[in-house]
Amino acid sequence: MENTAASRIYYSIKEVASSLGEAESTLRHWEREFPDVISPNRKGRDIRFYSEKDIESVRLIKYLRRDCGLTSDGVRKKLKNSRERESAARHADIVWRLKNIKAELLLLKEAMDEVERIKGAE
Repeated sequence: MENTAASRIYYSIKEVASSLGEAESTLRHWEREFPDVISPNRKGRDIRFYSEKDIESVRLIKYLRRDCGLTSDGVRKKLKNSRERESAARHADIVWRLKNIKAELLLLKEAMDEVERIKGAE
């Protein structure tokens, strides 16, 4: 899910759901709603393996549903138009990166606050 040289090829639905802050049932629902966009490999009936491409598609759908407030029909329309899809994908990636940066900054602030608290107790 990170773009590193040691990236894995596939991820479980649990890993993808956790990294995106969504329920596994939501990912399964989106998979049924957008079968042309999300098509994880399967082992048997219930075990899904998501590729990086699948994860990018899920992120895009999450962005369009959660951040843009589109309905499933709105998402389908956006995904059908290649120019709109490309633009939305760029925006989704930017939003994803900014949210990750914000989370890291909040962790850093918490650590700095803890250091200040310890210094003040001395």
